[in-house]
Amino acid sequence: MDRPDLIPAPSSLRWSPPAGHVRIDGGTPLEARPGTEGVARWFRATVGAATGLPFPNGNSNDNSDGSGDGTRAGDHHGAGSRIVLDIDPGLAPEGYRIAIDGHAQRITGGSAAGVFWGAQTYRQLLGPDAYRRAPVGPPGRPWEVPAAVVADEPRFAWRGLMLDVARHFRPKDDVLRYVDLLAAHKLNVLHLHLTDDQGWRIEIKRYPRLTEVGAWRARTRRGHRASTLWDDQPHGGHYTQDDIREIVAYAAERHVRVVPEIDVPGHSQAAIAAYPWLGNTDVVDTAALSVWDTWGVNPNVLAPTDETLRFYENVLEEVLDLFPAGTSPFVHLGGDECPKDQWRASPAARARIEELGLADEDALQSWFIGHFDRWLTRRGRRLIGWDEILEGGLAPGAAVSSWRGYAGGIAAAEAGHDVVMCPEQHVYLDHRQDGGPDEPVPIGYVRTLEDVYRFEPVPPGLSPAAAAHVLGTQANVWTEVMDSRSRVDYQVFPRLAAFAEVAWSTGLPTDPAARDFAGFERRMAAHYRRLDALGVDYRPPGGPLPWQKRPGVVGRPIDGPPPNV
Repeated sequence: MDRPDLIPAPSSLRWSPPAGHVRIDGGTPLEARPGTEGVARWFRATVGAATGLPFPNGNSNDNSDGSGDGTRAGDHHGAGSRIVLDIDPGLAPEGYRIAIDGHAQRITGGSAAGVFWGAQTYRQLLGPDAYRRAPVGPPGRPWEVPAAVVADEPRFAWRGLMLDVARHFRPKDDVLRYVDLLAAHKLNVLHLHLTDDQGWRIEIKRYPRLTEVGAWRARTRRGHRASTLWDDQPHGGHYTQDDIREIVAYAAERHVRVVPEIDVPGHSQAAIAAYPWLGNTDVVDTAALSVWDTWGVNPNVLAPTDETLRFYENVLEEVLDLFPAGTSPFVHLGGDECPKDQWRASPAARARIEELGLADEDALQSWFIGHFDRWLTRRGRRLIGWDEILEGGLAPGAAVSSWRGYAGGIAAAEAGHDVVMCPEQHVYLDHRQDGGPDEPVPIGYVRTLEDVYRFEPVPPGLSPAAAAHVLGTQANVWTEVMDSRSRVDYQVFPRLAAFAEVAWSTGLPTDPAARDFAGFERRMAAHYRRLDALGVDYRPPGGPLPWQKRPGVVGRPIDGPPPNV
């Protein structure tokens, strides 16, 4: 059996002894020590389905010293070694240790999450067929795992992917699938962009028109907003509250947090179309607005009234119930790309600025965000928003998603705010992967697999105190030009594998130029086979396949390298 190449690369890996392996078969028991029962359920349901092995309960055969009943490494004829899942508080909370050394195979973590990440590495050790949903070999086929000792822990606590389901809705099963794909890459945050001008995707029982009206648009522009092409089929959909509960619970079982985003005060035309009084009715005929069918920065923003505040408080009351604090302490409130033109033209907005003693419209946006920061804090939650929330001042407890380069994140971290680094110049996976003419609907800067691998979340020169405020990093996937699961896959993979190594691997040099991209590419050869087994429609290294292209659909190429900001 070939030694598998692991992604993300672990902190320490020792093959022991050379060429040794352990056989697992139908008699191999799985012992789940206290606190690891959820990992055992996942292991039997996932690895058990792929291998066809039952992994019977081994808890009755407790050999706490680890000497166990395992097959010696290199012994090709034993009945199979016991697999033990255990927690050692002496390890880092998400750290793990795998010991396949001739005794019982042990996957030990600093918490259940650490055990789970260790189980994901164990799955890689079994080979690509361990990623299938059913066995592909002959019935009763024995499996072999190489003898190895792996010690590992993550660099960052926040290792995320933002999936935009507002611009193009992705059904619940697609979201659950992405939870599994994140977990397979040791990523632990799914940020769901649930509301925007083009659609409202979460059921709010108090305001049914948000989904009755706001979840559907009559048509959709194909390509960039400069395109003259339209898809005239109505588009939409939403998640029921039970759908959301299922997604959150499914993710929690896989140690993935789901962070909901409810965008305010901009990116709100879908909500205004459903409830016109939310808009600036003294300057716009909001009753004539419908869910937006094109892309860009929309001028229709929320009115800064007490009624609007109460509406969104009621929305957030239901959101908090669906996303429990134990699994989703953060709530993302957007705060980006909020044009102030309507507020400048609105007598009611100008009167509100004067009433509140604010300097200008930027301060009005800060007041809006600050209101919900305090509201969330009183309920034991934390607000996070895009870096525009820094404009006009930011409340002490709020965190920042730095998307317009590093600058916003640096300013926030130096001011004592926690930061998630997600600069568009580096980790916006909707941006094109090559400068050639065949990329489907080319958007933005060219960001190759190597570019993503050389992304460094902590900018040089950040003070040690500020660097401690970098919670981690996140790749973002905006779906204006991604109208299917396959298109999302194409944009996300294989670059998400490179991003996962950046977010996880403590051994990766912080100097991007010192990183061994050639070695990563070599390991990717094995990882492509895992992605194949998972059914991921990734971009092949040689470029898009014929059915992955979108000839004639206008994109938005940006010439030249992205600015290093």
